[in-house]
Amino acid sequence: MSAILIIGAGGVGSVVAHKCAQVSEAFTKITLASRTESKCVAIASSVLDRYGVKINTAQIDADIVADTAALIKETAATLVINVALPYQDLSIMEACLESGAHYLDTANYEPPNEAKFEYHWQWAYHDRFVASGLKALLGSGFDPGVTNVFTAWALKHHFDEIHFLDIVDVNGGDHGQAFATNFNPEINIREVTAPCRHWEDGAFQESEAMSVNQRFECPEGVGNYSIYRMYHEEMESLTKHIPSIKRAQFWMSFSDNYIKHLEVLQNVGMTRIDAVDYQGQKIIPLQFLKAVLPDPGDLGKTTTGRTCIGCIIRGVKDGKEKAVYIYNICDHESCFEELGSQGVSYTTGVPAMIGAKLLLEGSWTQKAGVWNMEQNDPDPFMDALNKYGLPWTCVELSVEDAKALKVC
Repeated sequence: MSAILIIGAGGVGSVVAHKCAQVSEAFTKITLASRTESKCVAIASSVLDRYGVKINTAQIDADIVADTAALIKETAATLVINVALPYQDLSIMEACLESGAHYLDTANYEPPNEAKFEYHWQWAYHDRFVASGLKALLGSGFDPGVTNVFTAWALKHHFDEIHFLDIVDVNGGDHGQAFATNFNPEINIREVTAPCRHWEDGAFQESEAMSVNQRFECPEGVGNYSIYRMYHEEMESLTKHIPSIKRAQFWMSFSDNYIKHLEVLQNVGMTRIDAVDYQGQKIIPLQFLKAVLPDPGDLGKTTTGRTCIGCIIRGVKDGKEKAVYIYNICDHESCFEELGSQGVSYTTGVPAMIGAKLLLEGSWTQKAGVWNMEQNDPDPFMDALNKYGLPWTCVELSVEDAKALKVC
């Protein structure tokens, strides 16, 4: 169908490359690029061994627009899948406009010097993408991504209006490390330590980071976990595009051990994102911490257990209150057996491939511009989740049971 360029060779980039190779009839030429080409070469070797599909590799600094645009032209890529750092979203979007390629990412832009992730920087590109006849699909991961589609699918098939939305992300995996993050440590810790925001009374309400928590019982025996309310970007787009939502909250699980380590790291200044002087050099403590923590891409070989991510949704249908819970459960060991990946990378990388496939074949984003996931017909994406490794379940809850969950 098309040539694609994947930028980013971490755990998610590896999953995207492998899953695109599984459907090589859709992605006829795959190039994987990163600041460190040796990582790309290792992934390419794994893809070749598993599927007999050759992917090309390249070295690129995605902060340099001209170099990225030149690589897009050199590879004849019609789509760039951005799984690099969120700081690089805007430079890669600029390169796509310069080279005439469509764009897809899994996380919204975040400025390097401030832990603040919002969509307005990327939404501002809409008119330029329209003028160029190009499409940009934002947030085609799991959360954001699949959770957006779950919500859109529920609105299409179960509700006339959605009033309450709670996204619950539980990782019940055990990696055996004293302290590690499930994805890029720098991004993960910035996200967790940022002030919490949730949507209520027509505006975002701010509270102290990690100040609200409770226990949550996952379905299918995944377990009972402490979940903490925090800000997540899909709430910004969902409350904009589904204005009937009265309250939207995002919850993520963290172990007591993780919280203990995080508090210590904060107290000693290791989570700072401003530069400090060290032996005559400027270093950013959080970036140094990232360098000494375990690489999330290497955790697959030791991680056991399952993830459980889903949406608890309450609203009205035919004038009556109704509630549903839509979720996916993913097994870490099964992910490693298939792709050599842990489940968190898998649940992000598979939706990126699906979004790219739907965009290129014309099933999604029929018009040029910048679009969020929930602005598309959810049905093709939901079907593809079942086909490509992330099967989902929808159960109807009594309104009383939904309220008893204390998150809806």
